[in-house]
Amino acid sequence: MNREDSASLHLSTRTVHAGEERIKFAKSLINPIAQTATYIFESLEEFEAFKAGEGESYEYGRYGNPTQRTAEKKIAALEGAEEGLLLSSGMSAVTTTLLAMLRSGQHLVVLGDVYRMTVKFGKIIEKFGIQTTQVDAWDWEGLERAVRPETRILFTESPTNPHLRVIDLERLVAFAQKHRLKVVIDSTFATPINQRPLEFGVDLVIHSATKYLGGHNDLVAGGVFGAREMVDAIREFQRVTGSLVDPMTSFLLIRGLKTLALRIKRQNETALEMARFLNGHPAIKKVYYPGLDDHPDHQVAERLMEGYGGVVSFDIDGDLNRTRRFVQMLKIPYLAPSLGGVESLATHPATMSFYDLNREERIAIGINDELVRYAVGIEEGDDLIADLEEALKGIKD
Repeated sequence: MNREDSASLHLSTRTVHAGEERIKFAKSLINPIAQTATYIFESLEEFEAFKAGEGESYEYGRYGNPTQRTAEKKIAALEGAEEGLLLSSGMSAVTTTLLAMLRSGQHLVVLGDVYRMTVKFGKIIEKFGIQTTQVDAWDWEGLERAVRPETRILFTESPTNPHLRVIDLERLVAFAQKHRLKVVIDSTFATPINQRPLEFGVDLVIHSATKYLGGHNDLVAGGVFGAREMVDAIREFQRVTGSLVDPMTSFLLIRGLKTLALRIKRQNETALEMARFLNGHPAIKKVYYPGLDDHPDHQVAERLMEGYGGVVSFDIDGDLNRTRRFVQMLKIPYLAPSLGGVESLATHPATMSFYDLNREERIAIGINDELVRYAVGIEEGDDLIADLEEALKGIKD
């Protein structure tokens, strides 16, 4: 079922059927794995027809694979994109996209508290003559000052990690169009179930498919989705640099996508319930969740999103030691710095993700000692909240 055929269907139906042929190889119900590195041609004429773009065929594993192609089409249909490209990781999707779109002498603006490795990459590409400016996504005057004649791309995330700020995409796109800039957004935390940035005029959407799209903590992949001309240009670059996703990973991703709408619905509901519980608890100093009325971007999220996501971040009312005790007293979530799977995961960013920074450096970027990030799985919400309550009782002085 192609993107056009599935456009009138609900997202939950698209997650099951979009991107897949109705009749598959050997009439298999499940999309088969094309576990091959190369492909054959019956004649030189067939090869010439393939190179002329007649029909969809394959030549070599680095240039594409049928299982990979199905996964790309499925996600593209969910995002409302003309085209999609899968790569070996979410970070590879970011780096490949930016390197393909930028050249020496040009300028990139990064907005908000984006993924730390993305910020690091902004420094790395300076050796290629590409300058990067990071600016607060809510400082519109600062954003105006950051744009130069050589600026080409605005890159952001929404919701952001770990404070879950939500970008006003309508305002950002209007700003970008005024300055003739491309907008690229990492939409990993939102997923196409909660928000589809292309509908607001964003040019390219990036996902770490390792997280919600895969959904089972058993694959690593990333992707970029948008207009066919732009994605095809990135694909040509990727064919040279070689960051590819393998057939088995693509198969697992298709498997995970089938239940995406169900999982996100459950995670949205549980995370909101959890955020409300924590927001009124005396042992909690602050809760970061866009579904709460007191979140600074609640109205933006209410206007632009269909769900608020499966991550809740919060500050323990205490110090570093009390926060560490709390995290280690949780019994249901695993202690791990990831998100989006069926298992709940909790992390203490100051100890785990930002271990190499001293306290002053961490606080300067908003990572305080008391911050906890909780990635909700699909367990029963009442069980997760009861576990939280017990852990909070356990850290009472």
